[in-house]
Amino acid sequence: MDILLKNVTASVVYAVLGIVILLGAFVAVDKLTPGHLWNEILQQKNSAIAILMGCLGIGISIIIAASIH
Repeated sequence: MDILLKNVTASVVYAVLGIVILLGAFVAVDKLTPGHLWNEILQQKNSAIAILMGCLGIGISIIIAASIH
């Protein structure tokens, strides 16, 4: 039971850490690019920026998963 609790706790901590890093990366990209990306995606319906941010999310998620694994 003790090992199960440690494994569950470690999984939750790694998941939260991964989400925080992913959100931090999105905020960093938003700050480094001119304009507001979320404004472009939601109000201007710019699908190119939406695809770029989706690819960025997948790429960073793969890196985070590999480093945690």
